[in-house]
Amino acid sequence: MADTKPLRTWEANVEVALRMTETGLGAAAPITICDALANTVKRDGDKPSHHIKKDGVWTIKTWNELNAEVEAFAKALIHLGLAPFECVSIIGFNASEWVVANLGAIMAGGLSAGVYTTSNPEACHYIAEHSESRFVVCDGATQLQKFVSIADKLPHLKALIIYNDVVPADLKCPVPVYAFDDFLKLGVDVAASTLQERIANQRPGHCSTLIYTSGTTGHPKAVMLSHDNITWTVFSTEATYKRVGVTFSNSESLVSFLPLSHIAAQLFDIYLPIMSGVQIWFAQPDALKGSLGTTLKEARPSFFFAVPRVWEKMMEKMISVGASTTGIKKSLVTWCKDVGFRKNQLAQYGQSGGLPCGYTVAQKLVFNKVRDALGLDRCNVFASGAAPISNETINFFMGLDMPIYEFFGQSESTGPTALCLKEQWKVGTVGRELEGTTMKVLEDTQELVYQGRNTMMGYLKQEDVTKETIDADGWLHSGDCGKLDDDLFCTITGRIKELIITAGGENIPPVLLEDAVKEELPVLSNVMAIGDRRKFLTALFTLKVVVDAEGNPTDKLEDSTAATLQAIGSSATTVAEARACDKVNAYLMAGLKKANARAASRAQHIQKYHILDHDFSVNGNELTATLKLKRRVVVDKYADIIESLYE
Repeated sequence: MADTKPLRTWEANVEVALRMTETGLGAAAPITICDALANTVKRDGDKPSHHIKKDGVWTIKTWNELNAEVEAFAKALIHLGLAPFECVSIIGFNASEWVVANLGAIMAGGLSAGVYTTSNPEACHYIAEHSESRFVVCDGATQLQKFVSIADKLPHLKALIIYNDVVPADLKCPVPVYAFDDFLKLGVDVAASTLQERIANQRPGHCSTLIYTSGTTGHPKAVMLSHDNITWTVFSTEATYKRVGVTFSNSESLVSFLPLSHIAAQLFDIYLPIMSGVQIWFAQPDALKGSLGTTLKEARPSFFFAVPRVWEKMMEKMISVGASTTGIKKSLVTWCKDVGFRKNQLAQYGQSGGLPCGYTVAQKLVFNKVRDALGLDRCNVFASGAAPISNETINFFMGLDMPIYEFFGQSESTGPTALCLKEQWKVGTVGRELEGTTMKVLEDTQELVYQGRNTMMGYLKQEDVTKETIDADGWLHSGDCGKLDDDLFCTITGRIKELIITAGGENIPPVLLEDAVKEELPVLSNVMAIGDRRKFLTALFTLKVVVDAEGNPTDKLEDSTAATLQAIGSSATTVAEARACDKVNAYLMAGLKKANARAASRAQHIQKYHILDHDFSVNGNELTATLKLKRRVVVDKYADIIESLYE
């Protein structure tokens, strides 16, 4: 009998049809998140699940202990009246409590929704109101206060829960506020059979999670992901890696530091572990401000996934340290890096493979020592995603025999759509489609569309946008322009909505131009091409600068940037000094000229530029929480500067 359930929906309580295939990975038996957790607890119960550092000391939580907390959290939610398909929001840095709340909400039959820690009270209000969240779990008093300040405007809210802190003694709030450990005790009288009934009523086609996209325009959309979206995507990713000799089990470990409100972090830090038993080490809240390196050395992960900016920061630090190397040692390091680069060129798809002459020597002299120093000596896979990574960064790490494999995807595809991996890798591409899914490029628009069991259910409460994004034939329209080569490797050329259409009618994808400029000019942090309905292209440049403890860019140039400028004869150490320096501007124009020479046509040449006072940032509202450029915001914010470029 044919499945009459819909492929798409905009309602949280609707069960969707599973996009199963007759053969291959797409034919795998579906499973709910709770069943996946139960399987791992049964297999790895007494083994470590979470490593937690408090007051400088690491403690271990076993799978049995984690599961007991998840069950207690679920029972507490049921005790306080959470009904199936109702939402629990979570705001905070990565922690075991975040995972417990997430899985506890799902176990109780509800939905989990992550909120970025950078969200202001207005953004918090939008998500809590749109999702009709009954409960919000907050990391510390600062995040708690955001929701206390808006609690009277959230009619669905039943309670707030705080972890990593006590409930402030003088707190005034219209709903109850519980300390996390106290909350876990509230459901002690809820019968085990009641919880089991909630679990038994869950179906793979039911919604489990809301991922609020940190859209570059307007309010975020709530991507609804089913149990099957998540468990099948993990299954397919595991199977894909297993094919090239990489396996996931309790003997492997990952470091959790990317925002858990992002689908990529949830897949690697929550759902891959509950299906494979992988151990998670939680980084410290100041991970991206310096402590991540210490955590990596303590955890020694076997898989390391980071966004491009993290890889860039690692590269810049190593370049800065290496700048003091001279003489024979410098020559030796350069030779080793050439060997590493050649080895990884040979390792790419369609190449001959094998090891270049001198590889074993270079491995002992440099490669092993670099990995040891980074805490990545046990790492089998180095990966990047969430935003495009520059060829400069990839080439640098290739020289250290640390090939970075790109993931490409979006929340709407439960994370990965395409990926590179060992034996399936070409620099400049994002790899091939995830096994068990189908990807194609539409001829008229060059838009990438795809479908598979990783295709979202739809956008909560947004019927029109859901139907625009998932067409009547079930294809998910990504909004990305791309192309497939003869070997079916995918290259992303830009976003459809980001296309610059010049006054002469030429359609120009800006990302390719911007990346070319950054490759020629490594002192630049961001480049944004301008030219919509203009006669020629211009660009806004930002220099790589020091970022303060709050994540705000300063005027002080990064050491690597200052060193590069010093090499061309400039003494500039601040953005203002660099902008006023003739030698810096000559250097920038020379690099721009080289980048323009690579463009497809004269219409794609950037004619002028302006160096902005500050680098783009999340706090400055030019970047989303996942560091994507908000082009419309930048155009509005710097309108006067842009106009001056055309005077």
